[in-house]
Amino acid sequence: MSKLVMIIDDSPTVRKIVEISLRREGFRVAAFNDGVEALQAVTNRELERIPDLVILDIDLPKMNGYEIARYLRSKSAWSNTPIIMLSRHNGVVDRLKARLAGVQTYLSKPFTTQTIREAVNASLKLTREAQAV
Repeated sequence: MSKLVMIIDDSPTVRKIVEISLRREGFRVAAFNDGVEALQAVTNRELERIPDLVILDIDLPKMNGYEIARYLRSKSAWSNTPIIMLSRHNGVVDRLKARLAGVQTYLSKPFTTQTIREAVNASLKLTREAQAV
C-alpha cells in the first residue's frame, strides 16, 4: 500500500506543486486549505486512515501550524507520524517553536520539489528502491 501524505497549506499553488511532485513519486496525497478542515477529514473518516506523514504550513487560517502540530502530538494515534513544517519564516525562534511542537523537519519557502521529495523520503525512511517495490 502506498504511503499517504497529508498536506495542509492555505496556498493553492503550494498545495498543487507538492501534491503533483509527491504523486509522481507514487505517494497518495490528501490536501487541505487549513488544519481544521484536515482534522475534520480524519475525525469524520473521510480519510480511510491516519496519514503516514503531514506537511504543514505555519501561517494558516483558524489554527496555525504550531497549534496543529501540538494537537496532533497530543493524540496517541498521531504520536509517530512525521511532521514536515513548510514556512516562509526562517528564524531560529520559528524553528525552535516547530521543534517544541513536535515537528521533525523544517523547510523554508521557497523550496524545490527535489527538497520536498528528499525530506518526505527521509522522514519516512524510504529509499527510491523501496518505493519501487
